[in-house]
Amino acid sequence: MSKQFSSQELEEIIRRYRPVVGFSVKKALGPTYPEWEDVVQDVLTQVITKLQTGEFRGECSLGTFIYTITKRRIVDCIRKKSKVKVEMTEIATSAFSPEETLMKKERAEIISQALFKLKPKFREILYLYYYKELSREEVAARLGVSERQVSERLYYAQKVLSKVLRRFFPEKNSNFSSERRLKE
Repeated sequence: MSKQFSSQELEEIIRRYRPVVGFSVKKALGPTYPEWEDVVQDVLTQVITKLQTGEFRGECSLGTFIYTITKRRIVDCIRKKSKVKVEMTEIATSAFSPEETLMKKERAEIISQALFKLKPKFREILYLYYYKELSREEVAARLGVSERQVSERLYYAQKVLSKVLRRFFPEKNSNFSSERRLKE
């Protein structure tokens, strides 16, 4: 059963939780994020709307309910921000000269071929760790192996990949194993 909140109760909820929501949003998005105050206002508006429509059923505390809405809105903002960054990156990469574009494609093809020379279990580790940017712990959980096995496979895969790529990229001194730069 959902509880109906009076306007006084709603004002008290806003007064009580605005600083908490503001702190969470500011901490997650950064105080330099231009619209952090708008995000706080959106969260509080969404809380009021959900309380008035009865979506808060009392299965958890009001604080948990507000916290969940706040975190989901923060995630939405981060996704939106990263989407904008990707679009800006695409615009910036399109500004390369034809020669640079061709060199990037060739490099990507060489790295792709080198990756496919690896055994699938090593290729998968590299994919999850570098491209999906999962932590070693997350990779271990996803593959059902220990973190130590993930570390060992990563080390071996990097070593083999570095050896193969050294022939193609001598100017890079083949320092592929120490950086998360396999995306290029």
